[in-house]
Amino acid sequence: MAREKKRRRPKDPEGRMSLGEHLTELRNRLVWCALTIVALSVVGWFIYPWVFEYLQHPFVEARRLGLKASINFNGVGKGLSAQLAMSAYIGLILSSPMIIFQVWRFVTPGLHKNERRYTLGFFGSAVPLFFIGCTAGYFMMNKAVPILMEFTPKIEGVQQIIDYSDYLTLLVRTVLAFGIAFTLPVVLVLLNFLGILPGRSMLKAWRWVTLVCFAFTAIMVPTPDPFTMIFMALPMVALYFAAVAISIVHDRRRAKALDDIPDDRASVIDDEVEPIEAPSSLDEVDGR
Repeated sequence: MAREKKRRRPKDPEGRMSLGEHLTELRNRLVWCALTIVALSVVGWFIYPWVFEYLQHPFVEARRLGLKASINFNGVGKGLSAQLAMSAYIGLILSSPMIIFQVWRFVTPGLHKNERRYTLGFFGSAVPLFFIGCTAGYFMMNKAVPILMEFTPKIEGVQQIIDYSDYLTLLVRTVLAFGIAFTLPVVLVLLNFLGILPGRSMLKAWRWVTLVCFAFTAIMVPTPDPFTMIFMALPMVALYFAAVAISIVHDRRRAKALDDIPDDRASVIDDEVEPIEAPSSLDEVDGR
């Protein structure tokens, strides 16, 4: 018997999808992200020697301060495993624009019609903020590593031998942590535009958010210099207040727009974002 061809449902002009269609869309977005990471990891393999030289700057600075600091590959296959890991990290960081773009494409159908034009701004601001955060994390590591190494006694026979895998893990975690931290304000604005997080609620939590920003920086910047911690924390606090300001302005515009239209039309606008519809049968999940 010939297989019956699956009939695809016509695309809803307003972006409404069933649960099965949402899951299929999520799968497609994840596949695009995975393929991009793999492709850019191959690029990372070829640029690894240049990156390796660049990542040694903190140790060069430590040796300039008179410390006997060196990188150690503890094992025969450690060089290969380190290059594979670094290639994957490079692929992950370089693919961040595609990952953010796929997230943007996934959430766009759930936005109001008159708000979809703003989503491009989320994508356009999240990508540079992520790379600015990654740069800030690398700058912090360049400053922190030599300072922390200075606590090693400068006496004969004592030297600082750093396992490269441990250093690489710490570096990448720090860089990604700062990149994500700088992107969080964009996520807050997106939640506000989705109607999930009001601007006033964000403003009420400013004391806790400021405390968390400084605590995060104090943990991630383990240096005795308080000015470095303040220098790294202030941009995150400023980005948070910028997100609060944008959200409050958006809430006021939304409230004014709802006040200027009849009550029956206001209820229609409030219902423009459709909830996920559960499939009525397994055939609906398969798209048949």
